[in-house]
Amino acid sequence: MNTRRTPDPAAQAELVRLRESIDNIDAAVVHMLAERFKCTQQVGRLKAQHQLPPADPDRESRQIARLRELAGNAKLDPAFAEKLLNFIIAEVIRHHETIAEEGVLPGDRDGFTP
Repeated sequence: MNTRRTPDPAAQAELVRLRESIDNIDAAVVHMLAERFKCTQQVGRLKAQHQLPPADPDRESRQIARLRELAGNAKLDPAFAEKLLNFIIAEVIRHHETIAEEGVLPGDRDGFTP
């Protein structure tokens, strides 16, 4: 038996409006992450060219503390923000290791010129 109610038209319109906003925000997040990874890829190439380690634990700790504070100020759970940043950092380090080992990013056939 289906006990689901049909929302009134005003509620349905508001739901659509909110979901469209969510979709737009999701698109912006993806584009911002793409821009962030472009920058971190440049960092990875620079590190590889100068034989610097792929990871920088001091920088990572500072970034996590900074992001936790930003999250708290934005009324976002700092633990969630830290988990997200740790996931991103792990991917960045993986890219840096690949660049250091092979001179290329995953999916990048051209590599870099030292």
